[in-house]
Amino acid sequence: MQGADCELTEAVHAAQGGDEAAFRAVFRAVHPRLLGYVRTIVAEPDAEDVTAEAWLHISRDLDRFQGDADRFRGWAARIARNRALDHLRARGRRPRECGTDETALVDLPSSADTAEEAIAALGTSRTIELVAELPQEQAGAVMLRTLFGLDAKRAALLLGSRPGAVRTANHRGLRRLAELVERA
Repeated sequence: MQGADCELTEAVHAAQGGDEAAFRAVFRAVHPRLLGYVRTIVAEPDAEDVTAEAWLHISRDLDRFQGDADRFRGWAARIARNRALDHLRARGRRPRECGTDETALVDLPSSADTAEEAIAALGTSRTIELVAELPQEQAGAVMLRTLFGLDAKRAALLLGSRPGAVRTANHRGLRRLAELVERA
């Protein structure tokens, strides 16, 4: 486990024990990426409200969580996704649809990834806005795989997809994101 993951794991465990400072540390570490993920599902200005609601659920159920930093990020992302989908259902809207059929996502990712610049810039709010412009499958895959650092299997469980489709959507999303970053 890497240093940041060790720190997040320790903070989660301390927060489970009631340490408010540790919960604030968990929030600071996870919130920006969680908000970015919600923005790929729910348009502004609702994304911030949905993310706040997700944090209420996270704090309420934190004592039941078991696992390390990676599992926590996946758990938090699942809660946020569920809150976002609930929000859309309550308003009678559907998540953004991708114009591409999932069966078209069969190309294997290239080893020559053209998205290194996009990955480096993903911490900026402007790049997160650009991620929200990607098709839904690509945006979700980029947020979960690249920003949250989830493996393809966990991201696929969250997205209701197959690991191979998530890897491909992530690759295509990063490639498209690199193009958007170049134009920005």
